[in-house]
Amino acid sequence: MTTPAMPKPNRLRALLTIVLMIVISLGLLLVDFRHFGQYGYVGVFVLVLLGNATVVVPAPAFMTALAAGRTLNPWLVGVISGLGAGIGELTGYIAGRAGRSAFDQQRFTRIQGYVERWGALAIFGLAALPNPLMDLAGIAAGIARMPWYKFLVACCAGKIVRFTILALIGQSTT
Repeated sequence: MTTPAMPKPNRLRALLTIVLMIVISLGLLLVDFRHFGQYGYVGVFVLVLLGNATVVVPAPAFMTALAAGRTLNPWLVGVISGLGAGIGELTGYIAGRAGRSAFDQQRFTRIQGYVERWGALAIFGLAALPNPLMDLAGIAAGIARMPWYKFLVACCAGKIVRFTILALIGQSTT
């Protein structure tokens, strides 16, 4: 049995999404992470957003929160980083809305099952824990047609927990 061909508008949207993710990923290579501190909270937000907006080149966004926690208010760093990370994760969600994933199908199927069964709670848990599966969860949420605002709120809440802990760890290492 063959799978039906994806309609042309969906192919174009999927292609544009992939191109956008590649451009963002390549753009991260141009960012000088050593001097972000001079940009304060705005710099933290932008770097974490970009670090989470990519699935092509993994960016160490957690290092931004660790470093910023040393000089900035770690609670505020956690909230700002969590919001930036949650917004950045929308790229995976959008890719899921555009079409099926090209990722490891066995792992993806398992994550998709969690997202379909537990919904926003699964997104929150995967966002709060350090793991490489959040991109797959975003794609699964998009495919499952989870409302974007539920995805975003759950993702931001989990990321705020995660990045606040990281910023507090960064503060304690000064």
